[in-house]
Amino acid sequence: MNILEAKGITKNYAQHTALKNVSIDIPKQSIFGLLGPNGAGKTTLIRIINQIIMCDAGEIRINGELLSPKHVKVIGYLPEERGLYKKMKVGEQLMYLAQLKGMKSAEARKRIKHWLEKLELSAWATKKVEDLSKGMAQKIQFIATVMHEPELLILDEPFSGFDPVNANLIKDEIFELRDKGATVIFSTHRMESVEQLCDHIALINHAEKILDGSKKDIKLSHRMNQYEVIFKGDLPERPGAFQVLSREISELGMNKVIVEANDKTASPNDILETLISDIELHSFSEVIPSINDIFINIVKGGQS
Repeated sequence: MNILEAKGITKNYAQHTALKNVSIDIPKQSIFGLLGPNGAGKTTLIRIINQIIMCDAGEIRINGELLSPKHVKVIGYLPEERGLYKKMKVGEQLMYLAQLKGMKSAEARKRIKHWLEKLELSAWATKKVEDLSKGMAQKIQFIATVMHEPELLILDEPFSGFDPVNANLIKDEIFELRDKGATVIFSTHRMESVEQLCDHIALINHAEKILDGSKKDIKLSHRMNQYEVIFKGDLPERPGAFQVLSREISELGMNKVIVEANDKTASPNDILETLISDIELHSFSEVIPSINDIFINIVKGGQS
């Protein structure tokens, strides 16, 4: 079942089209990567979902219902441009933001205490936001996004400003929130984070959706019949079977090559049969393209 369905979303600004007939379905309890280069339309779509701006055409449904003001309470939004009040104390800031989401004071205090302890910020509850480091302020913004336990979390570049330790801490929290039932829309340029976190992805480029689906299916559909081979001996050219794309020495001092089958219908067994007659084979594995490779290929004009 989908928590969010966007159908035919179009948004124009004067002579600029920000989104053109974009449709995406976001499954419940998934981490959904919203990808695209700068200016592709990601932020516009996020703002439409958050009802900050309105689309010119199309519709969005949350849990099957047309998007309306009541859905603000089921969404948690962490924008790329952070927005805390620097002169307010941390605890007061979080209480104010919790009440904006409709939380009662007693419940808000309980959750604020829980999250400050969890992210090791309890000692900073009475400090002003301006006294926090950038990483600490990022944690406070994250707490403000999740403490009302929204069904749908929208995180725009959530790891910006974090060191590796705190980035891993937030990743763990995202997984835990997903496991407890939340759905996460994750917008980022960091493809390594997409590899680690996302179940499904959509790629927007030049205002249009050009790719979407499960991460696993997308990676498998972009296989190129390439294989990494680690071996001892000399590998002769076999132009009828494969071409050697690269050669190097492995960490253990053996030869390592990437080969690509010339016959796109050739199976791994076919390639293996050709190889083992000439070399002492130590490792053979298919090269599955990374999300970063797929992203670059499509954005630069490759086929989707």
